[in-house]
Amino acid sequence: MKTAITELFGIKHPIIQGGMHYVGFAELAAAVSNAGGLGIITGLTQRTPELLAKEIARCRDMTDKPFGVNLTFLPSFTAPPYPEYIAAIKEGGVKAVETAGRSPEQYMSALKAAGIKVIHKCTSVRHSLKAEKIGCDAVSVDGFECGGHPGEDDIPNMILLPRAADELKIPFVASGGMADARSLVAALSMGAAGMNMGTRFVATKEAPVHDNVKQALVKATELDTVLVMRALRNTERVLKNKGVTHLLEVEREKGASLKIEDIHEQVAGVYPRVMVDGDMDAGAWSCGMVVGLINDIPTVRELIERIMADAERIIRQRLTGFLEGAEQRPAAARAIA
Repeated sequence: MKTAITELFGIKHPIIQGGMHYVGFAELAAAVSNAGGLGIITGLTQRTPELLAKEIARCRDMTDKPFGVNLTFLPSFTAPPYPEYIAAIKEGGVKAVETAGRSPEQYMSALKAAGIKVIHKCTSVRHSLKAEKIGCDAVSVDGFECGGHPGEDDIPNMILLPRAADELKIPFVASGGMADARSLVAALSMGAAGMNMGTRFVATKEAPVHDNVKQALVKATELDTVLVMRALRNTERVLKNKGVTHLLEVEREKGASLKIEDIHEQVAGVYPRVMVDGDMDAGAWSCGMVVGLINDIPTVRELIERIMADAERIIRQRLTGFLEGAEQRPAAARAIA
């Protein structure tokens, strides 16, 4: 399948693996890239630029296909050394960066000078247009269904994607609620040039996380995620667990006076405890509503090949079949169908 996204990143299939904290290591990124998608190493999971350089080199040993690095720009009193991270990406020969969080505007010149293609994650049309204006090559449009931070507008992808298609000149991928061939075909029909999958890739054999995490995703339904930190305007969609239940109790008790310090125990340092140790009740960790569509733990290649084969079948048989059926019906019947 050829789209603007496959052409932009030099990949076979229009599927991108989103950057995920303590998930986006070389093993998963290489597996996605080897299967024809665009694998992504999560930059800030590596505590220093030197460690990121080693992770990039490790990924290079596992694949000769294109892969990228996620850089999330966070508000912080002690910001990560982003110029050094970008230097590690450049020196590692990586030609794709997924940016997220705050605007990457101040780093765009350095990224562009290195010949790096930038795809920025956005939760609104206005932010997508800003990304286009500052020179991003593509946008990952994140609907309200997504795991992690869905923004504060609460717009689902059935509305957000067509709106993005109406406004953007650069290509975009659908993110949030993406799990299978139906997701991909629907995204393409609404103007996207591919899809970004996060949560779905966690439930694969190559994802370097504790098996408890994968089993929790298979067991969960679309009713098992919840939004936290709304009062802080830092809304995050996470999987329900005991730590999250306590977090929500604190939020109810504090109301509008809630401060991040009040829930520090439930949101800080949670990812290693969940992803490495398998402590499923440690606290808040990102998970999309798409968890309701996850029923197995395939290899990455099995998952991607299944998606692409089923997508072709949906397009060629189901969708084309509607048109062929319409041609065979009388005009009056078609008018009221």
